Amino acid sequence: MNGADILCNTLLENDIDVCFANPGTSEMHFVAALDRQPRMRCVLGLFEGVVTGAADGYARMADKPAATLLHLGPGLANGIANLHNARRAGSPIVNIVGDHATYHLQYDAPLTSDIDSLARPVSHWLGRATSADTVGRQTREAIAAARQMPGQIATLILHADAAWSPAEDISSGPVPPAILRTADAERVREVSSALKSGRKTTIIATGLALRERQLDTLDRIAAATGARLMAQQANGRMQRGAGRPSVDRVPYVIQQALDAFADTEQVILIGARAPVGFFAYPGKPSQMLPQSCSVIELVAPGEDMIAAIDALGQEVGISHLQARLGERKRPDMPGGKLTPEAIAIALAHHMPANAIVCDESVSSGRDFFRSTHGAEPHDFLQLTGGAIGLGLPLATGASIACPDRKVITLQADGSGMYTVQALWTQAREALDVVTIIFANRRYQILHKELENVGAGQPGENARRMLDLDNPELNWVALASGMGVEAARAETAEGFADLLAAACKRKGPFLIEAVI
Repeated sequence: MNGADILCNTLLENDIDVCFANPGTSEMHFVAALDRQPRMRCVLGLFEGVVTGAADGYARMADKPAATLLHLGPGLANGIANLHNARRAGSPIVNIVGDHATYHLQYDAPLTSDIDSLARPVSHWLGRATSADTVGRQTREAIAAARQMPGQIATLILHADAAWSPAEDISSGPVPPAILRTADAERVREVSSALKSGRKTTIIATGLALRERQLDTLDRIAAATGARLMAQQANGRMQRGAGRPSVDRVPYVIQQALDAFADTEQVILIGARAPVGFFAYPGKPSQMLPQSCSVIELVAPGEDMIAAIDALGQEVGISHLQARLGERKRPDMPGGKLTPEAIAIALAHHMPANAIVCDESVSSGRDFFRSTHGAEPHDFLQLTGGAIGLGLPLATGASIACPDRKVITLQADGSGMYTVQALWTQAREALDVVTIIFANRRYQILHKELENVGAGQPGENARRMLDLDNPELNWVALASGMGVEAARAETAEGFADLLAAACKRKGPFLIEAVI
């Protein structure tokens, strides 16, 4: 028994049985410990951004943390962008980052770095196991931190000699679950009074408030009080589709958001933040709410959101109401040229019930909700922190968490190239994922943003930085090289046929949708 064995045992004892990994020499004793534990599922990512993004997708769907295994500071650095997204999503993750043996640090070997400084911006908890007899305690602390609601990132730095040195495994049992505080009753009454005041009110929700049961309650509260119910712009997981309330998100585009809240007099936040612009734009405000709009939060951090929503429903009085549930609808299928709208409508027709949609379509998929409110019920996962390169890994992790559910990825072509290696993991693990590449051959969002910030129209140099041509990306060839079957669609009819077939089969499949 060594420190690495204790780490592995402690993870398993606390129901952390998936490890997304890209290890190196300093982590070999932990690799050997994992090898001795067949209960642990080890999933290789060929780039650390795949590892951390998959851990995010897994956590969102499993409602529990996975472990990651990263090689020293540079390995962590490669995965930071998707840890940033995971932090914004409220996803619980336990990172294991290897480091040199403690006595080797003084020699400043080539891979030596300040891991603490790299980890701190994306970690709620940061610890360092410097000896084998501290590994168990540090691992338990990391697990406890990751489980804090709504979900946190814990990073444990494991020195090589702490992993390989002998130690006694003195377990004190599983880590106790996090205890949530009861929401303040006076605040619940305050929110109820505000909702009944007759003022124009919007309820903005996120997190567990966007699960089916809580959405039903919130829709009934909105119906009883005349309030509008919305989700914040970016959410870790949202349950939607036929048989569930139809809820829109706060618009991404600044002017659309300003128009949406122009006459709003008060906003009730449920786990959400008051809407602000994703970026600053010349001549545009940073805050989307009118200056006179009052903001009230239903729950504080660490409070039981589900219980607070139930209490608010009782205070408002909704027992006589039924939630307004969306009906199953299939918009008329368009023909001819393939467009983002045609893709969304095809999904409304062919997406199976209980699917998981992972969205990193960026600008191409902004109207996805409009055509799919009446699609089969599904979970919707999206880019939460704005760091592109999440879509393919997110779907990978979600599929490992829910192997019996079809996963559909809406992926912009430019951001897909950041973590294209995730396709290889999907092939190796035989994951049931359909990837739709929105192939517009350019960073379309940046063309628009160049205009939005007042920088004018793109010239030759700008186009060379914003367009993905000369040569064009061939996603069918890229997928094939990773072991994923793929086909290209250039018409709405051709895409619908490919999607229908892909949704009926098992295993990974990619559709390059040329728009």
